[in-house]
This record gives sequence, C-alpha cells and structure tokens, in this order.
Amino acid sequence: MSTRPAKTLETFANPSPQRDYWVRMEIPEFTCLCPLTGQPDFATLVIDFVPDRRNIELKSLKLYMWSYRNEGVFHEAVTNAILDDLVNAIKPRYMRLTAKWYVRGGIFTTVTAEHRKKGWKPAPSVTIDDSSQLSTRG
Repeated sequence: MSTRPAKTLETFANPSPQRDYWVRMEIPEFTCLCPLTGQPDFATLVIDFVPDRRNIELKSLKLYMWSYRNEGVFHEAVTNAILDDLVNAIKPRYMRLTAKWYVRGGIFTTVTAEHRKKGWKPAPSVTIDDSSQLSTRG
C-alpha cells in the first residue's frame, strides 16, 4: 500500500455482519485549504457508523484524509464529499460524519452529515445507569 495521499479507500469484510455494532473513528489532524484565501483550515473529524458487509481499512483512511491537505474546499462541501466517499466504499447501515472546524475569524464551525441505509432500523439502545439498572430506549 502507498504512503502517499490517495483518494482510494480500502475495505475489509465485516467480521460480525449479523450484529449491529458502533464504530467511532476520530481524526484530529484533518487539514484542507480555504478556497477563498488559500490559508489552511484545521478540523477534527469524527466518523460514527454501523457497518453492514464492509469496514474501512485505517491506513487507506489516513491516506485518503491526507489527500485533502492541498485542496481548496468549503467546510460544508468537504464534509459531505467525505461522507459520500465513505458510504460508497462500505455501504454502511448508518454513518454520521461530524467535522469540528477550529476557529477562523473568531467563529468555530461544526458540520454534521448523516446517511441511513434504506430500510435499516436501529435496535433500541441500552444504557446502564449508576445504580446498575439495565434499561432500553427505543
């Protein structure tokens, strides 16, 4: 596998496709360029997803993110483009991408985009409170 920026996302088979489980990936060093000024923009990206048949290989994800370093793109556009590419690569049951942009001109921006596979219904969530009581929420 290359160690240069690349738009290719490698995947691997989901080891537990029979079960809904949550994957979170945090990318604290995402960079691209402001399309108006050419100055760097910095963000922490948080990818939350429920895989279906495929998962994302991490080194290819790193190289993919690196490919944006010299691209001029608006926050909203790059957030949605990344989500589209990730969804096309693994076709998850659910995916949310949250881009937390660092301050620019005194303003912090957060962009969140989501995808839901048609027909997928999440199972009720389970919480365990401090008194060790198990409960479900639908």
